[in-house]
Amino acid sequence: MKPEQNGSSGEIVVVTGIDTGIGKTVVTGLLARWLQDAGRPVITMKAVQTGCERFSEDIAEHRKLAGTAWQEADALGLTCPYVFPVPCSPHLAARLNGGRIDPRQIVASANRLAAEFSPVLLEGAGGLFVPLNERELFIDLLAEQKWPTIVVTGPRLGSINHTLAALEAIERRDIPLQGVVYNLAGSEATDPRIVDDSRQVFSDRIRAMGYGGRICDLPAVACTPSYCVDFSPLFPLDNECMR
Repeated sequence: MKPEQNGSSGEIVVVTGIDTGIGKTVVTGLLARWLQDAGRPVITMKAVQTGCERFSEDIAEHRKLAGTAWQEADALGLTCPYVFPVPCSPHLAARLNGGRIDPRQIVASANRLAAEFSPVLLEGAGGLFVPLNERELFIDLLAEQKWPTIVVTGPRLGSINHTLAALEAIERRDIPLQGVVYNLAGSEATDPRIVDDSRQVFSDRIRAMGYGGRICDLPAVACTPSYCVDFSPLFPLDNECMR
């Protein structure tokens, strides 16, 4: 499947992570608010949602964090084209529901949104190597579409291995790296030397890939309606957070 031409200048940016529960949903929602505050006509999207009956709980969380209401595109299903009730890998959740995920549907929905919004923040399900169906992985879709990609990681045990593997896979497939978000939530109990060293390892690797400085921290504080993160290292041409 080749990248589709949607006839618009709308940008599509993927938010993925090194694992489930690393903070993709929080980052997507907060990034949407930061871009919105900077005057960008942003909208968020979820490629596949599992563990929900009718609507995407992650999209609802995006709207809450961004301080926006449920939108028409949400009601139309454009912002989450696949929702399955069983909380498991997307390919299995689809099969158990009697269906199959077609990546072209995800691309079509993203392109329809990109005709009106820019950027479209597309949150993945799980990590890069999550199967969408029996033949295609999520990273295959990114490689085909060449969508700029943000990787969410943190200082948790094993994150150095998972993060470097994710960055190598992105580089090998010639996927543009938008940047890395270093999620410090839950890191209070971690040895600060580990926290600092992991971030330095990631920063060095990003620089070696030609994306020096494209890393920002998600502080270890609770999300509130006034909570704002400076994502300018990932969008260097944008204005600073307006809050």
